[in-house]
Amino acid sequence: MREVMLTADGSGMRLDKWLTEQLPELSRSGVQHLIEQGAVLCNGKPAAKNLKLREGDGLLVQIPDPAPLEDVQPQNLPLEIVYEDEALLVVNKPKGMVVHPAAGHPDGTLVNALLYHCQGRLSTINGVIRPGIVHRIDKNTSGLLMVAKTDFAHQHLAEQIKGHSFTREYEAIACGRFREPSGTVDAPIGRSTADRQKMCVTEKNARHAVTHYAVLTQFAKHAHIRCRLETGRTHQIRVHMRYIGHPIYGDDVYGTAVPGLEGQCLHAKKIGFVHPVSGAYMEFDSALPDYFVQALKKVEHIHV
Repeated sequence: MREVMLTADGSGMRLDKWLTEQLPELSRSGVQHLIEQGAVLCNGKPAAKNLKLREGDGLLVQIPDPAPLEDVQPQNLPLEIVYEDEALLVVNKPKGMVVHPAAGHPDGTLVNALLYHCQGRLSTINGVIRPGIVHRIDKNTSGLLMVAKTDFAHQHLAEQIKGHSFTREYEAIACGRFREPSGTVDAPIGRSTADRQKMCVTEKNARHAVTHYAVLTQFAKHAHIRCRLETGRTHQIRVHMRYIGHPIYGDDVYGTAVPGLEGQCLHAKKIGFVHPVSGAYMEFDSALPDYFVQALKKVEHIHV
């Protein structure tokens, strides 16, 4: 177990929200779960999640160690397999599904489903909590994800991502009208110092990040766009689109929430890579899911 000691400022913020900003590795629901379990003490006493903090309050957060692999249980969950062979598989992740177990999401994740489907035969390079996971997409981003069954395949695919030869194309609904039909955002991304839960364009402790975008359809107040990643940073498309004034529709972190839409309207539509065993280039494309299609119909008729 890891213990984190913090001293509250005088913001008067709710405990769960404040801790989420201070501990970006935890989701808000993860923080709330720890509070409910009595793992957060304020001035030596178990705290309530709606506690309003006062300046100088002393907090002790007890974060459990990651569960060993034997405790991450295989679960027979719906899993859309787009392609599979002895080295790897490509899955189409639904919106709302978490990729791997974390605080607040101990099960029901893509990893739980993969352990069941692959009978535990997944690469081990990313550790016991993320077996097979070569790259990730956010909980509320849908679409294609690469999974490695062997360490050899994992290393080969990771090198392609690092070398920018791994094709990743997304489609999204962005807010506002674009002046140009296409463009490139070349701006470094790092952790926000104002809100540790967020990423931002910054020069401080940042990593190089490039997103290419093209407008597929321009509506009155929104646009259907395609984004191609040259790099793969945390929340890259969401941060870059916000940076140029076009946040992703429904993004309640970098933009504005939309009633009836759970998070951002962003879909990982296409991936392409050189197969680590055969050496052949392979490319996969997924249809836009229903939530995305319905959102497109909605924004098409927004004129005011």
